[in-house]
Amino acid sequence: MSQKPAIPKGTRDFLPADVAKRTYLFNVIRSVFQLHGFQPIETPSFELSSTLMGKYGDEGDRLIFRILNSGEKMKKADLQALEAGHLPKFASSLSEKALRYDLTVPFARFVVQHQNELSFPFKRYQIQPVWRADRPQHGRYQEFYQCDGDIIGSDSLMNEVEFIQIVDTVLSKLAIPSFTIKINNRKILSGIAEVCGEEEQLITITVALDKLDKIGQDGVVAELESKGISAAAIEKIKPLFSLQGTPSEQLNILSSYLSTSEIGLKGIEEVKFVFDTVSNLGLMNGKIEFDVTLARGLNYYTGAIVEVKADDVNMGSICGGGRYDDLTATFGLAGMSGVGISFGADRIYDVLEELNLFPIEVNSSLKLMFANFGAAESLICMQLAQQLRSNGVACEVYPSANKLQKQMKYANDRLAQWVVLLGEEELSNKSLVLKNMINGEQTVISFEKFVETFLNY
Repeated sequence: MSQKPAIPKGTRDFLPADVAKRTYLFNVIRSVFQLHGFQPIETPSFELSSTLMGKYGDEGDRLIFRILNSGEKMKKADLQALEAGHLPKFASSLSEKALRYDLTVPFARFVVQHQNELSFPFKRYQIQPVWRADRPQHGRYQEFYQCDGDIIGSDSLMNEVEFIQIVDTVLSKLAIPSFTIKINNRKILSGIAEVCGEEEQLITITVALDKLDKIGQDGVVAELESKGISAAAIEKIKPLFSLQGTPSEQLNILSSYLSTSEIGLKGIEEVKFVFDTVSNLGLMNGKIEFDVTLARGLNYYTGAIVEVKADDVNMGSICGGGRYDDLTATFGLAGMSGVGISFGADRIYDVLEELNLFPIEVNSSLKLMFANFGAAESLICMQLAQQLRSNGVACEVYPSANKLQKQMKYANDRLAQWVVLLGEEELSNKSLVLKNMINGEQTVISFEKFVETFLNY
C-alpha cells in the first residue's frame, strides 16, 4: 500500500511563494547587517551534546533534540547508570551529538575555538535554522530560523545604540508602519531588588513585574506574596506599577528610588546614554520607550535589555536582545563582553502577511515566458531566451506545444509579466508578438531587435 505523505509535527513545507517571501525577509535583514560592517558566519546543524547541555537550564535541556549514537558506539551505553536510575547520565552515553537549540551557545564555542583567527571587537550575523522539542502550537515550531547579530569583545554602549539603529532600519525597510523599541537594564532590576532588601529574590521579583501587562497589579502582588516576598518589599515595589512619563522623567524618578543602590544608578546612567544618543541620531520610524518591567532573559543578560513589538498587530515581541558578560567563559575565555539582537523571522513574516506588506514583485520570479507553437518556433524562442538570460532576464520556454489556453494559464500562475507569441505566421515574418500580461497590450517586434527592445522595458 502507498504511504500517506506527512511531515513531523512542528515542521513545515514552504511553497515557492513562501520561499520567495522568506528570502526577501532574510535579504533585508542580511543587507542591513552588512551595511553596519557585520560579517556572516555559519555553524554546524548539530554540536557535541556537551557543548549544549547545561547552558539553557533544566527546561532548555529537556527541549534539546539529541542524536542517537549508531553502530559500535551504541554498545558503549552506560547500562549501569540506567539500572541505578541516573537517566541523564544514561542519556548522555546514548548520544554524543545534538541539534543546536539556538545560535548563541554555538557562537560562544565558535569565538573561543577561532579566537586567533578573528579581529575583536567581532561583529557577526548568522541566519540559520534551530531545533527545539517544544510542544507544537500556533506560531511555535520545532524547526525555525533565527536571525542573530552580535558584537563581542567590546563593552561600549555605542554597540547598544547601533543595534537600535539596525532594528529601526530593518523594520522600516520592511515597511512596518509602527513599532516600539522597549529598553530596560538588568542593573536597574538588580537595584530594585536591592532597595527592597530582597537581593536573593531578584529573579522572583522581576519575573512577576514582567507579567504586569498580562495579570495586572493585583496579579503581580499575589504572585509576589505566593513566592514569599515580604509585605514591606511589596510596598516598595508598588510605585513601579504606575511609573509614567517620558523616558527622561521615568529615569529621574528611578534615580531617587534607587539613590542607595550603586548598581541601580549605574543602570540608569547606561540607559540615559542610550536614549540621549539615539535621540541625537534620530530613528526612521521606530518609537523608543523605557519599560522598567521588561525582564526578558533575566538569567542571561547583564546590562541592556531590548524588546520590539509591532504596534498594529496582536503579536508578541518580534525582536529581542541585550548585553551579556562572559558569554565565552563556559568555554574557557573569560572577560569577553558582548551585546546581541535576534530578529524573530517567523513572527515578522506573520506581521508582513497580516498587514499585506510583501511587495508584489517578490513572487514575480518569472519575467517572461515564451509560448510553444512547435519545434521550429520553440528553437528560435530558446535562442532568444539564451540571449535574455545572459543579460540577467529570468525567462523560460514552455516545454510542449499544448493548447495556448493551458500555456497562458501557466504564465498567469507563475505571475509572468510578459509572454512571447511566436507562431507559424510570425516565424515566416521573422517577428514575434510581445504581450504585456498586466495590461494586455501587444507589440510586434522583429527577431533582430527583440532582445535590445525588451531590455529597455
